[in-house]
Amino acid sequence: MKMDYSLLTLVFCVFTIGGCSARVVKVSPGPLIRVEGQPVSIRCDVNEYSGPREQDFEWKMSREASPAQLKIISTFDASYSHPSLSKRVASGDISVVRLKDNESDLKIAEVKALDAGLYWCQTPSTDSVMSGNYEAQVQLIVIPNTLSVSPQTPPPEVPEGSDLTLSCSVTRTLTQPTYLSVTWSLKNGATSEEILTFGPQGGVVTGPKFTRRYADGGIRLVPGKDGQFELVISRVTTSDGGTYECNGTEWTHESGGKWIQIVENMKEMGTVKVIPTGQSLSVKATSPSTPLLLSPGDTMTLLCSVTADNLQALALEVTWLAGDRDLVTMERSGVVIANMSASDEVSLERTGGGEYRLGVRGVSMEEGGEYTCRVRAFIEKGGKSAGGGGRWHMAAEKKSSPVTVKVSQIKPSYTLTLEPAVNPQVTAEPTELACLVTNITHVPLGGRLGITWEHTALPGVGGDAKTSHHIGSLDGSGNLLPGAMYSDRLKSGAMSLTRVQPNTFKLRILRTQEIDMGQYSCTVSAWSASSQGDMVKITEHKSSPVTVQWDTKRPSLNVVAKRVREASVGGATFEMSCTVTTENLGEAGYSVLIQSQESLEGNVRTIMTLSPDNVVQHGGATDPNRRDSLVLAKSGPAEFRFRLAGVQLSDRGFYWCDITAWTKQQPGQTWTKATSAESNKVRIDFQENGPSFTIAIQSDDTSVYPSRTAKMECSLSVSGSSPKTDDLAYEVRWFFTRLRGGQTTTQVASVDRFGIVKTEERNSSSEVAIERRDTHTYLMNIFGTQDGDSGEYYCVATPWYLSASTGAWTQAGELTSSRVFLTVQFAVWDSLQLPLLYGASASIGVGLFSLVLGLVCAHCCCRNTTHTPRSRNKLMDLEMD
Repeated sequence: MKMDYSLLTLVFCVFTIGGCSARVVKVSPGPLIRVEGQPVSIRCDVNEYSGPREQDFEWKMSREASPAQLKIISTFDASYSHPSLSKRVASGDISVVRLKDNESDLKIAEVKALDAGLYWCQTPSTDSVMSGNYEAQVQLIVIPNTLSVSPQTPPPEVPEGSDLTLSCSVTRTLTQPTYLSVTWSLKNGATSEEILTFGPQGGVVTGPKFTRRYADGGIRLVPGKDGQFELVISRVTTSDGGTYECNGTEWTHESGGKWIQIVENMKEMGTVKVIPTGQSLSVKATSPSTPLLLSPGDTMTLLCSVTADNLQALALEVTWLAGDRDLVTMERSGVVIANMSASDEVSLERTGGGEYRLGVRGVSMEEGGEYTCRVRAFIEKGGKSAGGGGRWHMAAEKKSSPVTVKVSQIKPSYTLTLEPAVNPQVTAEPTELACLVTNITHVPLGGRLGITWEHTALPGVGGDAKTSHHIGSLDGSGNLLPGAMYSDRLKSGAMSLTRVQPNTFKLRILRTQEIDMGQYSCTVSAWSASSQGDMVKITEHKSSPVTVQWDTKRPSLNVVAKRVREASVGGATFEMSCTVTTENLGEAGYSVLIQSQESLEGNVRTIMTLSPDNVVQHGGATDPNRRDSLVLAKSGPAEFRFRLAGVQLSDRGFYWCDITAWTKQQPGQTWTKATSAESNKVRIDFQENGPSFTIAIQSDDTSVYPSRTAKMECSLSVSGSSPKTDDLAYEVRWFFTRLRGGQTTTQVASVDRFGIVKTEERNSSSEVAIERRDTHTYLMNIFGTQDGDSGEYYCVATPWYLSASTGAWTQAGELTSSRVFLTVQFAVWDSLQLPLLYGASASIGVGLFSLVLGLVCAHCCCRNTTHTPRSRNKLMDLEMD
């Protein structure tokens, strides 16, 4: 009976509550230490229960002074609260917040000392079987708020690069095991960033922007006695300015290793302004003597003074600039780096705190100008860089006002005389001009003379008479600097610039051309050696011009073009020759331009060109696909031929030669243009008629028997301007009209111009095939002809040919042949052969069958009549007797 009851209980549990689980009610682990006046939240949850998903909660408490339980609040009964607590519940000071169906929080907005005691969380049963716990309790300890935060006000202004100390005292009265932490924050506007937090476990946590700085030692924590803490920020920057705050927090360590913040107190320490280095940084450059006037070879001394409020915290990089060029630099490490060109003559040294002295020995004329002192101030950030060195921040950069240094010298003076040593009388004779320098005074020691030659063309000869062209020059070091127009002639030796004596310069032209006529002048410059050893121009004088001119006869050129081969039809070859005759022109080379235009008023196109060195090039009007059809060659000393193969309609127009004569001063030199002329115009003019085509159809046998092969040939012929075999193709189609079944015309087969054969579907069992015998002949075969193949046949062809005039495939008119009548005869004997054979075979078979049947029947009937078994028995009986 007991076993039956247990089984019934088990079944009841399974079907009613889904199993025999026990209800579990849990609250926050305690004891809970909280500060008076702070919010309190106690969580309660229930698990392993049956019934509805949403559970209800009831809260009770018993104060330390009285063990009696007081009802606090319920999730389902609004009148549940004890009268002493009902006002706090109604005001919201005490409330219950449902977090989930099985979880809720008891919240006290401002906990009071009398709220200390034991708290119970109860869940009314919804289970069918009472099992587990239905309530849980936790102790709440309320301590007074004794947390005190007392910060010291930091200085309102701090120079960039200095250290900033932030002191803050955080204390509390110890009545329960609570812990303290202190946090420093920097506030700029509405954004506040944590710098560092110390505690509650004795560890240090830095804000994201200050982690690297703390690791590098830029931020230090100095704990003191009696809750005194100091945060030292080393080498402050402008980003460290703002309002600093100190936040003290009291913590409790509850069961499970969880830290709970029970009260905090934040105090504003004060606003700190970081004075940028640039505001106090001052750079001043001075010189011992004012104004600073030096002579070449003297030593120049300049001073640079640097002042700043935080000068001791700064590392300075000092640079002296000559104009915009860096002259010498002293790095913040004290290493001096000078410009390579002045490394031996320039020095920079530190004479005191913020005092730097520049020295330049042996100044020259070009070293006069403005000198500026530039200072860059760096602040060490701490830590190590990726390269292993220190990390620095450039706080400011300033330049001094410029100091003007003057280096004076008496300029040299001299007199110039330009005269022709060799004057040409005709073209191609040499020319020589001499430039003499006399009365030379005040040239410095080691000074030299240089010269520049210029040429101005005569009006109407070789260019603009008002423009001077630079021929070339010799600088103070004797280097030849050719002008752009005369560079090739000077490099080849056709023209030379020389210094034959210390005071005499010469210009020589080996073969003087007409373009060389004009006015020549020389400009002589005086050069002095600088302190760096470079030659510097200090003065120059220009001579009076000298004219070089002679009487000349202009060369003339005549070009005659004539037709060599006429192009009367498209595809033909056109050829013309151009003959040149000259006057007053010696040995020359020719460049040829073959030009054309569709009409006398049309645009001119350049077909081909031939250079004086016989280099052929195609013009922009030439079709790249037709360049193999164009030929331009020199056929004689003064004759050129142009050939155009396969002329097209687009080639019609006027053609002529544009020839230019060129001369050379000497072999190996560049060509010089002498004169040019155009020939008369030769015309290409023809009409495009195109080829003519005819078509014919024929058949060797127009009457065939069934199952035989019928052949019909479609042949085409061409006349007129017959194209090449590869330039001709046909599209051919065959049609027929049935003898029976109406007069409808039907296409039988076709072959396109690419040779692709297409046959149409037919009711007849015969087959059609197309055969191309040659370019102009197509054969249609009808295999296994039937009675339905009788009728009239004809072919239709469309010729295609490659036009020699246009270079494109052209479709000619469609051609239709005459008609051929094909008859498929009816063969009587052939049609009776099989029926007669079948009839004879059947007759013989029936006769043989009848004969065999008769013999079998006769044999069977005779055997039954002659043999009687009964009479034989009687004889046997008589014999026995």
